[in-house]
Amino acid sequence: MRVLILNLRDVKNPNAGGAEIFTHEVAKRWSIAGNEVTLLTAGFEDAKKRENIDGVEVIRLGNTFSVYWLAKKYYKKHLEGKYGIVIDEYTYRPFITPEFVKEPIVFLVHELAREKYFYELPPPLSHICCYILEPKWLKNYVDVPTITVSNSTKQDLLEIGFKKIYIVPEGINFKPLDEIPEKEKEPTLLFIGLLKKANLADHAIEAFRFIKKELPTAKLWIVGRGAQFEKLKKAAKHLSVTFFGYVNEEKKLELMSKAHVILVPAVREGWGLVVTEANACGTPAIGYNVHGLRDSIRDKETGLLTENNPDALAEAIITFFKDEKLRQKLTENALEWSKSFSWDRTAKEFMKVIEGVINE
Repeated sequence: MRVLILNLRDVKNPNAGGAEIFTHEVAKRWSIAGNEVTLLTAGFEDAKKRENIDGVEVIRLGNTFSVYWLAKKYYKKHLEGKYGIVIDEYTYRPFITPEFVKEPIVFLVHELAREKYFYELPPPLSHICCYILEPKWLKNYVDVPTITVSNSTKQDLLEIGFKKIYIVPEGINFKPLDEIPEKEKEPTLLFIGLLKKANLADHAIEAFRFIKKELPTAKLWIVGRGAQFEKLKKAAKHLSVTFFGYVNEEKKLELMSKAHVILVPAVREGWGLVVTEANACGTPAIGYNVHGLRDSIRDKETGLLTENNPDALAEAIITFFKDEKLRQKLTENALEWSKSFSWDRTAKEFMKVIEGVINE
């Protein structure tokens, strides 16, 4: 089968996150299985216009803003009618494929943007996108078969009027540990993610400031790059915070294994892939009780959910470290739950949906 994917970013984009990892891990498995997969996406600084990544043909067009109309133009000129299925992936803005694509379409939605617009865009543009444009864009897809990764996002879509929604779980690309690894001697907290406003790394630092009063030997590791890097370093001055910047996969898993807990303050998530990855390294998560995280974190079973503020986050972390029985329970349960996730399963379930759509 020939599969065409339209997405804002590819896995090599500096701003790639969990959604792009999901798409790439699924697409490369389809390619290995004998399918021909093409991704139309935006370019970025020093990026090749075209390259093959793990069997997936990546075609980069324009930039973050122009890719939407350039992808339509490129499709109409070079690709129309040549694919068995077209996957339109939503990242802040869709490609509106129902207006121009001839093949069957699957809409892939990890999360709605909603309040994230207020962190990423200035007013009044943020208000226009949240209250006018996003609802208007999504109305184009209410009759299109749609895949999402969590029940939280499914409920959001149902409220808008979507009719055919399938949940396909996230995966991980490594084997979960067989047992809990040796942890750091001091209470060690970890934050991993793009350092942008919507990911609330500043909340982790603010919570840590309070934690240090109760747990003087505690330390915080922050992994990631982004526009907020220098601002966050300044905010963490005189605290036991280490900034690692961008790290490769091997280093990321090493830090995940050594930390006692991963912190996930967030505005909203589709799922929170970093939660499942940390769980597979024997590390539970403490995060805000928001869309996506209330799916990936089973409160008081595999981790803890808190009210959406640094004080509540700090209180939960202190409880976690002072209650050894609770900490052991969450750690063991998190590792065990992670063993039910794999990208092989994700790719197979996604393809089943595609085959069903084509055969309708």
